[in-house]
Amino acid sequence: MRALILSDIHANLEALNAVLDAASDFDALWNLGDVVGYGASPNQVIDLIRPKSQLTVRGNHDRVCCGLTSALGFNPVARAAAHWTHNQLTPANLSWLKDLPQGPLKPEQAEVTCAHGSPLNEDQYILNMRDAWAPLQQMGTSITFFGHTHIQGGFSQKGHDWHELRPQLPRINEASSWTMPIPPGTRHLINPGSVGQPRDCDWRAAFAIYDSEAEIIIFHRVPYDITASQGRILMAGLPERLAARLTEGR
Repeated sequence: MRALILSDIHANLEALNAVLDAASDFDALWNLGDVVGYGASPNQVIDLIRPKSQLTVRGNHDRVCCGLTSALGFNPVARAAAHWTHNQLTPANLSWLKDLPQGPLKPEQAEVTCAHGSPLNEDQYILNMRDAWAPLQQMGTSITFFGHTHIQGGFSQKGHDWHELRPQLPRINEASSWTMPIPPGTRHLINPGSVGQPRDCDWRAAFAIYDSEAEIIIFHRVPYDITASQGRILMAGLPERLAARLTEGR
């Protein structure tokens, strides 16, 4: 079984289209949340991803943009984008976001766990080994997929050996991939990276493929029409910072 794993699309239609074009061979799509927020195409992205996903975990921006929780905890730029998004969403898409389940979730097709932030707390970032320690110890599956940080990679543990994972991908303006084997007896926290707003200094859209039969995870980066995405943000009247940071990849 091959699963396409996406996270943090953030209403970036151009990035999502590029990812779906590049990842044509998969059996299931697992979406780790933050479908909206920041970007200028919330309805188009939901309309595209909703029928394709077998599993979607709600993200913190999904929760705020649909009005389930307040935006007061966001910085001013994120807060402005959340308010704009809420006003743009169609009634059907607003309802869909409100009904998204909180993680962690387990897909029917594989013995893995899917979450937005930490599987122990959906709002907690897993940024270092200290953050990863408790989830690696406590999760009931050997692999947990998570997002929220917008940083592709993750953490692994086998016995007393602990490792931070960073895909060995060249920083080029072309598509590239890196394959990671899953050795027996290892536990993993895996972040596919952000589709719509990477923060690991690589502007390309990020995603991952999990192949349960081959026992591998393939990390991917693909270029997309960043100028068009930035133009949508500026034409919508959203903060200019949201357009500029796409080029920076942070």
